[in-house]
Amino acid sequence: MLLKELSNANGISGFEDEVRDLIKSNIPSYRTDILGNLISSKEGKGLKVMLAAHMDEVGLIVRDIDDDGYVLFKKAGGIDDRVLMAKRVVIGKNKIDGVIGSKPVHLLKKEDLKKVVEYNKLYIDIGSENKKETEKLVKIGDPIYFATKFKENGYNFIGKALDDRVGCSIILDMLKKDFSFSLYGAFTVQEEVGLRGARVVAHDIDPDVCIVLEGTFASDTPDIKEELQIPKFGEGPAVTIADRTVICDPKLVKFFEDTAEKNNIPYQIKRPFTGGTDAGAIHLTKRGIPSGVIALPSRYIHSPASIGNKEDYKNMKNLIYRILERIESEKGDFYGH
Repeated sequence: MLLKELSNANGISGFEDEVRDLIKSNIPSYRTDILGNLISSKEGKGLKVMLAAHMDEVGLIVRDIDDDGYVLFKKAGGIDDRVLMAKRVVIGKNKIDGVIGSKPVHLLKKEDLKKVVEYNKLYIDIGSENKKETEKLVKIGDPIYFATKFKENGYNFIGKALDDRVGCSIILDMLKKDFSFSLYGAFTVQEEVGLRGARVVAHDIDPDVCIVLEGTFASDTPDIKEELQIPKFGEGPAVTIADRTVICDPKLVKFFEDTAEKNNIPYQIKRPFTGGTDAGAIHLTKRGIPSGVIALPSRYIHSPASIGNKEDYKNMKNLIYRILERIESEKGDFYGH
């Protein structure tokens, strides 16, 4: 399962090399730009359709090493401090093993037990005895990744970086299909720190339409009110109407919905104005690019481990294919072109 390999690959923002190399090994032709975006295309006639997914994942980066050899870090991307304590990580190209540590619970004051430990009070223990020993293995600026391995679990799968290796894996599948229009697969960098790669790649390709493939949160957990449990796990891919970075083109949203309904593909609408995606940068490029977002709802994204649903993944892949198939059949009539 290619998704397994993609999930297991390491690539925080700005350090996407391992993910990029894996994707390169699964496509016949490609090019990269200055920022590191990876672009693969199948040239055709008429429309230029771009599928976009980001390669980077949330993680950490080394900011300092203290005198006792502990590694101090900053966050790369949006991570809740609550999910960091006692997690296994690997550091740098040599994947030095470590554990995120904090003061033992036995030594905490009663009032401290009710507080979340802020990340700048945590540290990574790699088992070295002093700063000099750590500096032989780790340097400031090294990327830090969660040491989570992908696993299939019945109807579901568990792994890190489902946001957005899910999108990358589906684009790779779509690039194996043949269409008469020009299809571009854009694997972007630095989405998690400001949609940076998407700005460059959209300006480069200048597509007629863009579909962003994403991983989003599933909110049907016990600590969320039922009326706010949108999207839900196991009820199909989520179509975005609006998030904090984009109001998706209404005609494109309707096109997605109609395609799903005509093909009996379950889908749901993502809760408006939550999160952000590469579409936020892409839709503002040049004269404006009609952009839409379809995402896999996953529990616990932006953490060391997320859970995805196999049926949701299958239905998302099918919906993307049916959308491209419909663009093919409607040719110039698609989206008023």
